[in-house]
Amino acid sequence: MRMPRKASPDQGDLFFSPVYPSRVADQSIDLTGFRGKLKRGMSRALKDCAHERPEVAMRIATALGQDSFSLATLNAYTAESNETHDISLVRFKAFVRATRATWLWDLVVADDGLTMLIGDEARLAEIARVQQERAALDDKLKELKAKPVHILRRDRA
Repeated sequence: MRMPRKASPDQGDLFFSPVYPSRVADQSIDLTGFRGKLKRGMSRALKDCAHERPEVAMRIATALGQDSFSLATLNAYTAESNETHDISLVRFKAFVRATRATWLWDLVVADDGLTMLIGDEARLAEIARVQQERAALDDKLKELKAKPVHILRRDRA
């Protein structure tokens, strides 16, 4: 039986999607596009959430220290057709907590070239940084060792 040929390391995977994508900040701010993307994301978070909208509204109210939070306001925040009703950062944070949709933070910062790391994932970045430092030191050490050291013999008197 013939062994299959090993794929070239230069050949990409058609279905590969990086877990932590490298991003470049957009040069311009497309507020309309961002608004739509945010509202669609929040709408998806509500659909994926284990709690119904009234429960999410109550959880937002609790997070904000209020007695209630209007379901109409929640719906306005997620309606793409409503361009005059944008969510504040404080309310957005309460929304993320209420829906447990932490991936929304990544959606918000992606246009600025940022990638969101959650919890212990930040250690991966620190490990990579330390490995780069180590590689740079190894290169420097190799460079220093490449030149012979001429030791002068001194008389011990």
